[in-house]
Amino acid sequence: MIGINGITGGYSGITNGESAAQTAAYNNEQSKFESLIQSMMGEDKGSGDISSSEVIQSGRLGGDYTSGFAGTFTSQADKNARPQGAAANSASTVTANKTIDKTSKLYESALELESYFVKIMLSSMKNTLSGSGITGEKSFATGMYEDMLYDEIAVSMTKNSGFGLADQIYLELA
Repeated sequence: MIGINGITGGYSGITNGESAAQTAAYNNEQSKFESLIQSMMGEDKGSGDISSSEVIQSGRLGGDYTSGFAGTFTSQADKNARPQGAAANSASTVTANKTIDKTSKLYESALELESYFVKIMLSSMKNTLSGSGITGEKSFATGMYEDMLYDEIAVSMTKNSGFGLADQIYLELA
């Protein structure tokens, strides 16, 4: 690359009139960033680190923003619950005289799958609506927050409506 003075070469820290002060500021920011990364990875031994398994629930990502299903069913009656919804109405021999342990991890995963299907249903319904947002135009942020809202609505509907899909999944896999 040929610079202002006709000198050919690579990056030397100062290019196109960049001052030494700007380079020093850049190097300072880079060292701060590297020390932040080291402290996040637990390499900084003096700060009393907490592992991520102590902070978030197992099986959940750190960026999960939905409320989830952990701790939804905790009573003793939930350990021997009867199927409800579509699972209760099924005439198959799988559901005959079966009980569901709603406190188990398997049932929690089945609820998450049911919630995903409800979210797909709600998203399809939302896509049939015409119109724009409150301000007259729909921005990227509005779409993102609407999607998060529909995720929470799907979780709430799954917890409270009793579709029975999670019960059926649990009975098939248990």
